[in-house]
Amino acid sequence: MTTQVIFRIDKKIKAQAQKKAKGSGLTFSDILQMATYAYVKNDFEPVLMRKEERLNLKTRRELMKISSDIKKGKNLFGPFTSGEKMDKFLNSLT
Repeated sequence: MTTQVIFRIDKKIKAQAQKKAKGSGLTFSDILQMATYAYVKNDFEPVLMRKEERLNLKTRRELMKISSDIKKGKNLFGPFTSGEKMDKFLNSLT
């Protein structure tokens, strides 16, 4: 036995979803059913669907510099064989 689910969604989003589903050879209803089944089986994480945050320019530049340093092997220390050796090294920096 099946039941009907009714919810509200922006018209433009609905139209885009229907068009995309049709391009995949599916109906929008098929997509919603698959998403529901996947969610019930823990194969669907809604948090992954949220719009990801964008980093500001300063943070992006800083991360790009860090990434570049890692690739060049710059500003990397360790590995340390013990916590005491790591502490000793970190204390020597001050």
